[in-house]
Amino acid sequence: MADPQAPDVVTMEKIVALCKRRGFIFPSSEIYGGVGSTYDYGHYGVLLKSNVKNEWWRSMLQERDDIVAIDSAILQHPRVWEASGHLEGFTDPLVDCKTCGKRFRADHLQDLECGRKPSKHPGETDECDLTEARDFNLMFETTIGPVKESGSAAYLRPETAQGIFINFKNVLQFSRKKPPFGIAQVGKSFRNEITPGNFIFRTREFEQMEMEFFVPPAEAQKWFEHWLGERERWYTSLGIRPERLRLRAHDADELSHYSSGTSDVEYLFPIGWSELEGIANRGDFDLSRHAEFSGQKLEYFDQASGERYIPHVIEPAAGADRATLAFLVDAYDEEVVEREGTGSGEVRTVLRLHPRLAPVKAAVLPLVNKDGQPELARELHRTLRAQVQSEYDDGGAIGKRYRRHDEIGTPFCLTVDHQSIEDRTVTLRDRDSLEQERLPIEGLAEEIVRRVNAPWSTPKLGVSAPTA
Repeated sequence: MADPQAPDVVTMEKIVALCKRRGFIFPSSEIYGGVGSTYDYGHYGVLLKSNVKNEWWRSMLQERDDIVAIDSAILQHPRVWEASGHLEGFTDPLVDCKTCGKRFRADHLQDLECGRKPSKHPGETDECDLTEARDFNLMFETTIGPVKESGSAAYLRPETAQGIFINFKNVLQFSRKKPPFGIAQVGKSFRNEITPGNFIFRTREFEQMEMEFFVPPAEAQKWFEHWLGERERWYTSLGIRPERLRLRAHDADELSHYSSGTSDVEYLFPIGWSELEGIANRGDFDLSRHAEFSGQKLEYFDQASGERYIPHVIEPAAGADRATLAFLVDAYDEEVVEREGTGSGEVRTVLRLHPRLAPVKAAVLPLVNKDGQPELARELHRTLRAQVQSEYDDGGAIGKRYRRHDEIGTPFCLTVDHQSIEDRTVTLRDRDSLEQERLPIEGLAEEIVRRVNAPWSTPKLGVSAPTA
């Protein structure tokens, strides 16, 4: 296995540049100077993140029979956040610098730059004048009603989990499930982070993929261990290199007061090992608290045994944006490809994404824009797009089009040329191996679908660079 600490060609700066250049992700409100740590997803970013979420849903719903879906509201009753503890305890310790006027997280000072001397940390210079630390609630507050003064206070949800807990009773009635079973949700959450950064790794608006798995109390530890393995496997099954992934158990002083065990799935980003997903054994804290504050019974009655209990909860909580970033980072590659007969080469940048995650599965490229090639290429494109996300591309030299699709991760390029007009075959170019083969147009859409769904592993595991 490759050394996980071995230097990689990828840097966060290269990822940011590629995302901007190819329309994956760019700063929000850029024409007005931007808003700190908010980003907009462009066409290919939307497709990529949608594929990430769809694969998560596939693993939760299509590959299992014990999980159902829900989509809860972003705005919920204020008592929800009182019961969950967010109103009282969802805070960060902050300090203000009276000299530069900036605000910093008191527990992250060693990771931050001084407002006047970026080479120093806050508080390290004689000029720094830091206030005492005080708690700052991370929830965004808003008002329900047309007039702020007479409206009622509400909060943009800081997590999607509470929307699942408060609907436990509803889901139990309609789903005909019994513990162990899960409720899954994908949706936006909002946190007024003071020190966001590292591109889309930490932002104030983000998308979560969370599942709450309700189990009999005696089975909690067994299911906690089950989900540790399942969630790590999900990332490697979609191409993440195993040596750049790890499970890290929380130390006792890191655990939430209600958790008997929490582990993070961490990925080795260019910024170091960082959390992708947390898996927590939350006990019966959430259902018990909402039962107390709402006055409703949130329990399960086992008719077979006559036992009545409050289920314990195992929670795998992932970030769609962080997962998307991890897949981009792990897929990014640069290689020198030699052109046959020239003795020289050029560097190509390529995203070696799992074909199921790739924004575009196949690109159809007419070699020239004449002699009936564009018409045949569009005919093929119409057939393909009925089954997979495909793209017609006739802009520029064929080599530049290949490189463009390498950079957005398109696994297969289909070139229509003079021979295509004669025998209705096209050249299929593989993104990773650069191998080319001749295939008939008849049945090509089905062949692309088969290849997209075929077993795949990243060439970055150690296969030598190809030549073309």
